[in-house]
Amino acid sequence: MSTEFEATVIIDRPIDAVFTYLADGRNDPDFSPRVLRIDKSPDGATTAGTVFHSTVKDAGMKTQRDFEITELTTPTRIRWREASRNSITVREGGYDLEPDPGGGGGGGTRVRLFNVLEGHGIGKLLLPLAGGASRKDAPDFGRRIKVAAERAI
Repeated sequence: MSTEFEATVIIDRPIDAVFTYLADGRNDPDFSPRVLRIDKSPDGATTAGTVFHSTVKDAGMKTQRDFEITELTTPTRIRWREASRNSITVREGGYDLEPDPGGGGGGGTRVRLFNVLEGHGIGKLLLPLAGGASRKDAPDFGRRIKVAAERAI
């Protein structure tokens, strides 16, 4: 059993810069208040196989989450999967980027974010609630990404 949420935003920055910013998962706390801490292994450039280890707070509980980058196609596509086992995990997530000529001075970038959530054990019962909350927050999540990226780049 799974559920998906997605959001699409226009970031007023060039696609290469947006891709570089989003490919570095250590930037996630800039736009995701649930991420309390995040580290990367190995050090260096993000590639397929890079893992981001995070501590997040969901529903008042801290959990450890490991996200593995499964695909990077510069500058248009980033994919990940959650390698940790929690009651609700991300089976697949990603960013799809494309140039948007209507954006800022150097052009903008249309970014589509999505996550496919999957329940395990008790998480199967909680999945409809978590999915509904994620879908409800998706537009705001997209706006937080936009604001953070435009501030950082």
